[in-house]
Amino acid sequence: MNSLLLTISRVAENQWHAVENDLVVGRGHASRRLDGRTFLSIDTWDDAVFARLAAAMLTDHPSPLYTVVDETDRELTTAWERAGFTTWRREREFVVPTAGITPAPPPPGVLITAADEEPLRELDHALRAEIDWSTMPAEVLPWQGGTTPIDPSKYTIAQRNGQYVGLLRLATATRQPRIGLIAVRAGDRRTGIGRALLTHALHHLGAETVVAEVNETNTAALALFESLGARHTNSNLELVHGKA
Repeated sequence: MNSLLLTISRVAENQWHAVENDLVVGRGHASRRLDGRTFLSIDTWDDAVFARLAAAMLTDHPSPLYTVVDETDRELTTAWERAGFTTWRREREFVVPTAGITPAPPPPGVLITAADEEPLRELDHALRAEIDWSTMPAEVLPWQGGTTPIDPSKYTIAQRNGQYVGLLRLATATRQPRIGLIAVRAGDRRTGIGRALLTHALHHLGAETVVAEVNETNTAALALFESLGARHTNSNLELVHGKA
């Protein structure tokens, strides 16, 4: 790769091209996720092109910036580290079997039920006040407290005395169903609500397995999934640039 002939251009708001001799030899992309964080990705086989693209993208976007890599891909991880990224969190991926799962009874006074939109919005606000979402891979809900229409059918709810105290979000649009999030109000944690939500969803899923990601520091969630026979299949690293 002749660095004198290589040019880096921002070809769209969130896209960059590396061009040499009129050929595109690398591409960069930035995507802003629903929680407000911006994630970068680079597609090239050449280390020098990767470095030039990363430098351009870091210049064009304010920090902090994030990326996700497979922990086993040391070459890609090293390339991001050379660009100044450091490990922010490690996430374990599990495949969870559904066969033989019986819904666990919720604690007294708690009902596992379908969701309605307005109380779901109220739960969203309450959970956001209690949880540091910068440490998590997923958002509670995509509207972030706004008025964007949502599909309550994607959620299973734990309700106590008419108040929503926990939720589970399940994504089924992809080939492999995926648990997007389990979240319980602070005062109701470690009471069995998370297990009740998860086993209810698995029992009614209609698929043989479901995928879930768990932060390796969340020991309670790890223990819950492992107790249901979840198999650890992979680990991903979330890297960050410019975060104090």
